[in-house]
Amino acid sequence: MSLIERSFRERIIAVGVTVPPASVDETEAHLDELALLVDTAGADVVARVLQRRDAPDPATFIGKGKAEELRETSLEVDADTVVFDDELSPAQSRNLESLLGRTAIDRTAVILDIFAQNARTAEGRAQVELAQLRYRLPRLRGKGASLSQQAGGIGTRGPGETKLEVDRRRLLRRITALEAELAALARTRRTQRKARQRGRNRTLSIVGYTNAGKSTLLNRLTDAGVLVEDRLFATLDPRARRLELPGGEAVIVSDTVGFVRKLPHQLVEAFRSTLEVVAESDLLVHVVDAAAPDPEEQMRAVRSVLDQIGAGEVPELVVFNKLDVAPDEAKRLVADHAGSLAISAATGEGIASMLAAASDRLRALESVIELVVPYERGDVVAALHREGEVLVEAHEDGATRVRARLDAAGAARFREFVVAS
Repeated sequence: MSLIERSFRERIIAVGVTVPPASVDETEAHLDELALLVDTAGADVVARVLQRRDAPDPATFIGKGKAEELRETSLEVDADTVVFDDELSPAQSRNLESLLGRTAIDRTAVILDIFAQNARTAEGRAQVELAQLRYRLPRLRGKGASLSQQAGGIGTRGPGETKLEVDRRRLLRRITALEAELAALARTRRTQRKARQRGRNRTLSIVGYTNAGKSTLLNRLTDAGVLVEDRLFATLDPRARRLELPGGEAVIVSDTVGFVRKLPHQLVEAFRSTLEVVAESDLLVHVVDAAAPDPEEQMRAVRSVLDQIGAGEVPELVVFNKLDVAPDEAKRLVADHAGSLAISAATGEGIASMLAAASDRLRALESVIELVVPYERGDVVAALHREGEVLVEAHEDGATRVRARLDAAGAARFREFVVAS
């Protein structure tokens, strides 16, 4: 369900509108990123149009006069499509296409198009299709006379359904089927997570802006073999691998889909089951591209999405990647962000320090607790070995005294055996 034609490289005009409190510089930066997104989708930006407004125009977003100017520019550069950096309402999109005489889409449509190209697994494809259908449903419209066409066949003549209504019903059925399919996959994923939790393996998720180096870092840490390309959203499907930290404890480390400014809410909702692993992680490794023009804004965009998926309170270890490319900027950023580290996922520099820091952060989440367990409750001692880290075990009259490192859930589970310190 592509909105960008890929049998040839479309000629695109990128449109950005500055609305207070945003600045023109911010709009320019967003258009730079939009150009990268368009290139990833398989098209070329041949012109840019900027405008400053107090508020978007309800009918055309940019106003009728600016729309006419945009039409003239489109004719001059022979543009196939106009892409707006901000999300258009269905009515605005229709009005613009009528005025411009060509397709008018928004940033959301471009991102959905890229996701559709890059999804590889059955779950990834289903998530992207669901996001596309949710985006397309309110924009569904008839073309000319087709609005008055009736579904054919005996028993369907008369007032019946219009073709538009049939199309809408078909989309709704497909959305329902995809939601059921993804709900079943989400249940399977939760069952797998529970099995890992029973094994007391801590979970560590790698998050960050798209193209920050998350997949390169996962490959450096494990044998994941994730595709690495210098392009936006090169990998969408998450991977989970076992990793042993310097202290000897094993963790499950996973990467996630890259985030971006103005990430479409349809995608966040469709990928919610995949992103649950982030919210349920013990620690996030937030990878930031130190060589990016605006790493601080990228960090804000990532944290905004983390808040949306309920992961805003998960402990975070910030690592500034690409130390080999931008060493001075990486060191400056580390100085500005207490507790952060500089690494190069490509060369391995700083990785040992990052793993040590992750180990320390995970240990800090646990408390050392002393317990006295009666000999007849050998099952409890076995559970302590299985679910925590037993530091000392001593046999006394009638009981085993244990000092163990446990997280908050473990401490609550064994509280009847805890002795006052």
